[in-house]
Amino acid sequence: MSEQKKHIENSPEFKGLLVNEGVEHPGSVDDHSVRRFLQKKRKLLPVEDYVNGILAGNITLLSKAVTLVESSKPEHQQVAQEIIVQCLPHSGKSLRIGITGVPGVGKSTFIEALGSYITGRGGKLAVLAIDPSSERSGGSILGDKTRMEELAGDKNAYIRPSPSAGSLGGVARKTRETIVLCEAAGFDHVFIETVGVGQSETAVHSMSDFFLLLMLAGAGDELQGIKRGIMEMADLIAINKADGNNLEKAQMAKRQYLNALHLFPVKDSGWEPQVHTCSALTKTGVAEVWEQIEAYKKQTMENGYFLQKRNSQSIFWMHETIQDQIKRAFYQHPGMKDKIRELEEQVLQSKISSFVAAGKLLEIYSELK
Repeated sequence: MSEQKKHIENSPEFKGLLVNEGVEHPGSVDDHSVRRFLQKKRKLLPVEDYVNGILAGNITLLSKAVTLVESSKPEHQQVAQEIIVQCLPHSGKSLRIGITGVPGVGKSTFIEALGSYITGRGGKLAVLAIDPSSERSGGSILGDKTRMEELAGDKNAYIRPSPSAGSLGGVARKTRETIVLCEAAGFDHVFIETVGVGQSETAVHSMSDFFLLLMLAGAGDELQGIKRGIMEMADLIAINKADGNNLEKAQMAKRQYLNALHLFPVKDSGWEPQVHTCSALTKTGVAEVWEQIEAYKKQTMENGYFLQKRNSQSIFWMHETIQDQIKRAFYQHPGMKDKIRELEEQVLQSKISSFVAAGKLLEIYSELK
């Protein structure tokens, strides 16, 4: 094609005007470069690199190791377990605090206030979450990290959003393994918070040394607002938002909760749960809450309950992991999928009971192995 046909402006009738042809522009994205970048990004490091980085307090490598723990890929899980094994001798030296509370209690504000108090005294804090409530979306809950702006910018604090996809047992096991890595990285305080609702409180209790229950005053029917079982687990009840016009209501709620706690049996730890009022917003009462936590640690360390509880939790999670792996192996076995569908159909048609079908499937699985 001639220059004039390409650019009409170069025709003789347009005197004094000339338009150059220019150069051909490459595509906006080089596919080969993108593929090479992704391959490089996904490349796993040697186990020793992760371990050495974690022990040196490298947050980037700690986060990468936690991502491997949270991954469902077999190759990632293999590397993650090797990292955990090497980090185990360097773990166990933190104080693990489980935190739960009713909706709207101001949990993120409280965690930031108490967390800043801890780091201000020279401590290092990791904030982890358990949230199995978002299985449908499969995403992570980032809300806590965005709400805790002060703590998120603290060099002595590490906030890890919850791996929300998966069953409660799976999420809880990954959180437990993440605790090991955080402790090996030098974090001497770990907050495990419940982001979801329901049975996640039990999971948090099973991996924490101290269980803190946050409550509200003046919300109506305070003692009906939370399950008795959760109150029984609590080592301390903190009534948040005890400020301004809410102070009188908070004191009244404190008396109600103290009366309720006296109805529960004595704890194996020998610790008598307390009720305190506080305001995370004004940071009043936060130091008193921390004093109670330290008093609990001192008492249970002296009477031997602290270590006893840690040991029983380790055995509990060993059995939980066995059950989790057996269940996964059962459902992922290639020879089981058709059999499961076949017996499901028989159950739906009332040809066989659910219990007999389960027994048959277990027999088939044992033969396939």
